[in-house]
Amino acid sequence: MEQQTDRQRWLSVLAHSNAVMLETHWQALNLQPAFTLVRPAEIGLTRLQARMGATGNRFVMGDATVTRAVVQLQDGTLGYSYLLGRDKAHAERCALLDALLQQPETRPLLEEKIITPLAAWRDEQRQLRAREIASSKVDFFTLVRGDN
Repeated sequence: MEQQTDRQRWLSVLAHSNAVMLETHWQALNLQPAFTLVRPAEIGLTRLQARMGATGNRFVMGDATVTRAVVQLQDGTLGYSYLLGRDKAHAERCALLDALLQQPETRPLLEEKIITPLAAWRDEQRQLRAREIASSKVDFFTLVRGDN
């Protein structure tokens, strides 16, 4: 299995982040970076494909809304984001953070104050969901049939 790069990791964390939590963490830093919107946030659709049992033939499961944005810092660094949903402000903030995380001077602060807490929250949500699913698991081999 390929190792995820740092950028792939933080893009994943940002894409799965809660918009309100991200905004709260961002506001606490009180940063005012200069940037331009190369591609202002825009909403579109993407087609979701799946495979039955993860190995069968592909089929179209449905469509999902996606919001994307691209920003550019004054030094030319580009930041990108693609998010499920229709939150334009969230997409633009994630693109800005992607650009700032590529900067050696701002990366450590953003990793500590934004990426690490959001990643921890995401892991906690995954664990809660896994426990919820495990609690409803039925082991059909241990079920007893009635006496006949």
